[in-house]
Parts: sequence; structure tokens; C-alpha cells
Amino acid sequence: MAKIEDMIDIYNQINMYAKDNGLVLTVIEPGNVRYEMKILEKHLSSPDTCHGGVIAGMMDSLIGAAALTLAFKESNLVSTVEFKINYFKPVKLGAILIGQAKVDYKGKSLIISSGEIKEKETDELVSKAIGTFNVYPLSKKNLKRK
Repeated sequence: MAKIEDMIDIYNQINMYAKDNGLVLTVIEPGNVRYEMKILEKHLSSPDTCHGGVIAGMMDSLIGAAALTLAFKESNLVSTVEFKINYFKPVKLGAILIGQAKVDYKGKSLIISSGEIKEKETDELVSKAIGTFNVYPLSKKNLKRK
């Protein structure tokens, strides 16, 4: 079995989506994670307002990482089956978002996790979500450090 820290290090190196969007992962413990992201001009859908798909992408990454860090303990990976998101307020250019997620249920083949994203400066809730993730063996992917 691979060490969780090594798997997270590899994941951070190969996760181009997170790198391209400035997502910074903190693993509190397996199954409990935090992501931080600053809203840049490339994230806008209208003047000064973030596109909802950016928030959805951050959320999928967030709740998926919670599931993934727990799956790593058994040398498994996860893929998104579905997730539901609620939006509560628009996000403006320059805002720093903090997301927190945790695993709510772990079965043999599915993991359910939930999370929320808040604005760092105001602590206002931006969105909440819950998602289902398929668990599959690490051996199905070729994860190597770059």
C-alpha cells in the first residue's frame, strides 16, 4: 500500500485543473480537506462576476479530494458519479474562496462527501454541495511523478 502523503504529492503534481485554476489543497486528515482559490479575470462570466461553472469546478475538486484522500488509504482512486450544488451569492473578481469538505459515508464502491465554499474575507457562504464518488483500484491508472 502506498503512503497517503506520497499519493497526495503525486496528485498535486498531476492535477492540471487545480494548477491552472490556482486551487491550493490542504489535507486536514484523510476524508477532510480544504481548498483555497483566488478569483481571477479568466474566471469571470460577466464584468466583475465569477462564472458559476468555476464554483462548480472548485466544488467538484473539493468534495472529490475529500473522497480521494480517504480512498488513498486503501490504494484506491475515485471518480465523480454525481453531485448537487446550491449557490447562495455571486462572487466578485479578486475574492479568495475557502472550501471545506468531508466524507459523510464510505462504502465498498461508493463514497459520499459534502462541502461548502465561503468567501475568506467576509466568511459568507457562497455554495454547498453533496456528491457521490465511485471507488476503483489505483492499479487502473498510471500515476507517476512528473
